[in-house]
Amino acid sequence: MSRIQRALETAFETFLFNSRLIVILAVLGSLVSSVLMFVRGVIVIYQTTVEFFHHPMGGHEGGEEMAIALISSVDTFLFATVLLIFAMGIYELFISKIDPASRHEDSRPNWLEIHSLDDLKGAVGKVILMILIVRLFESAVKMKYEQPIHLLWLALGVLFVAAALYLQHAGHKLEAEQKAAHAHPKPSYPPQPHDPHGH
Repeated sequence: MSRIQRALETAFETFLFNSRLIVILAVLGSLVSSVLMFVRGVIVIYQTTVEFFHHPMGGHEGGEEMAIALISSVDTFLFATVLLIFAMGIYELFISKIDPASRHEDSRPNWLEIHSLDDLKGAVGKVILMILIVRLFESAVKMKYEQPIHLLWLALGVLFVAAALYLQHAGHKLEAEQKAAHAHPKPSYPPQPHDPHGH
């Protein structure tokens, strides 16, 4: 009975471990979505380029529309990057290490140093922050500043962006210090015996 139970337990654990391969669906879906977003960004740039050569002196409104289109393409590329990082990150977490990135020490990019879900969330969160900044910039270009309150909203938005970037930088610096301390721990010395005579 014990042998049968052990065999069933081994078979179930093997099945449970291999069920992680279902993550491949998320990896493939994210990769396809990333490619589509990259293609969309290229199409936006191509259309903007064609429009520029057809109307090179489009005036102030034409230049503003071109700036908005290019900002939108940057936003698209950043979102495609999020999808790409997510696909590679969950593949490494649940399936296997990406061998080409690990063949040489210098060939592995920093953003692919993902060892846990927290690392993946951190890498994706940084790019999402950049997307929000680009969106704010795009909204600032589109916005019509007809009243003083509009300038106040813009100033508050810039202030919040600066605070977010500062917190991100502080968190990254703290994380780097913790990793350095973990990699090179300080040697611990045994306590010195106390001399009651003061010698």
